[in-house]
Amino acid sequence: MDTVHYRDDGTIQKWDGECHFGWVLEGRAIQDVWIRPKRPAPSTMYGTTLRIFDPGIDGWHIIWNDPLNRDHSRQIGRAEGKDIVQLGTDSRGLKTQWRFTEITANSFHWIGEERSSESDPWQITYEHLVRRTKP
Repeated sequence: MDTVHYRDDGTIQKWDGECHFGWVLEGRAIQDVWIRPKRPAPSTMYGTTLRIFDPGIDGWHIIWNDPLNRDHSRQIGRAEGKDIVQLGTDSRGLKTQWRFTEITANSFHWIGEERSSESDPWQITYEHLVRRTKP
């Protein structure tokens, strides 16, 4: 993956990285691992997401945790047209919106946004351009 971080001071950071996705809990959940930058470089992010579908809400309960940065988030994810949108709150108390867009069998565009309150506009903080390297 290629990552872009839009910092508060207006500067931009770029990294490469890797993602690993798989079905877990006897096919009841998806777990993914996000690593940045690509190994063997020392990690600046090394976290995992667990996504469990709940037919009662027609959506996914999502738990993100990056112990390296002591960052965590809880969200609810749902399909919106061709995209997947996850809404929740992060470890700082900020509202988060993570969007998976341009989804194909071999790639997707992930956009991370945050805001302090419902009345604030969403601010893009991260983008990940992810592509499959192995079938």
